[in-house]
Amino acid sequence: MEPVKRAHHRADLAVCCTSAIRPIPSHHFIQELTMADLAFVVTTIAVFALVALVARGVAKL
Repeated sequence: MEPVKRAHHRADLAVCCTSAIRPIPSHHFIQELTMADLAFVVTTIAVFALVALVARGVAKL
């Protein structure tokens, strides 16, 4: 049996292929993931802030 997760070598991370025609360098892919993570964090904070405002308004009733 092979392990479920195998260690990735540095050479494997050099190129991230999204299509067979044009490979995209991994630093662009990592930057996209970073922006997606940032958008998720900002959205989550905004949702919790909105919930807190609604809760505060309901508490005043």
